[in-house]
Amino acid sequence: MDGAAAFSPRMASSPASAWKQWLADHGPKLLLFARGWSHCRQDAEDLIQEAIVKLWHYQADRGHVPPDLPLAFSTIRFCGLNLHRSETRRRKREESIVYLNDFQDIWLDPVQEDEEAMILRKAVEQLSPKLREVVIMKTWGGLTFAEISTTLAISPNTAASRYRYALDQLAHELRRLKEVRHA
Repeated sequence: MDGAAAFSPRMASSPASAWKQWLADHGPKLLLFARGWSHCRQDAEDLIQEAIVKLWHYQADRGHVPPDLPLAFSTIRFCGLNLHRSETRRRKREESIVYLNDFQDIWLDPVQEDEEAMILRKAVEQLSPKLREVVIMKTWGGLTFAEISTTLAISPNTAASRYRYALDQLAHELRRLKEVRHA
């Protein structure tokens, strides 16, 4: 094989090794996206596990090759919606149990834990879920607006609009925080 040719999970010798490589390549992106649908890192990992099982069964008719990234994001979103629905029902049944959103563990930048990373993490957390998921898929997931639109079942223009609006909100919030810090 040509040394310049990139490794493709689809070229792996077995489905298991292809999926291992696919998870190694895309796991952090998927975990970041799943964090938006969960209360803590462990719940996000559970969402990814549930999505991977669904994708494995779905890909059975396709030779168990790893799925495209937009399908994985869409499946995690679907699992997240199901989680949200079941939690809402449980909350009503259990008479308003409060679940706190535990964003204390590192979910934005596991390597860099400086003050600016914490400020950015906080600003992204404060975005509405619709804006946050587009920012995560675009910025950290590397998806195009067309792929995001397919994943979220919205138009590409809506995806681009949400992204621009989220960036405007983030820029405004970061400018405000910078002024407060340097005042």
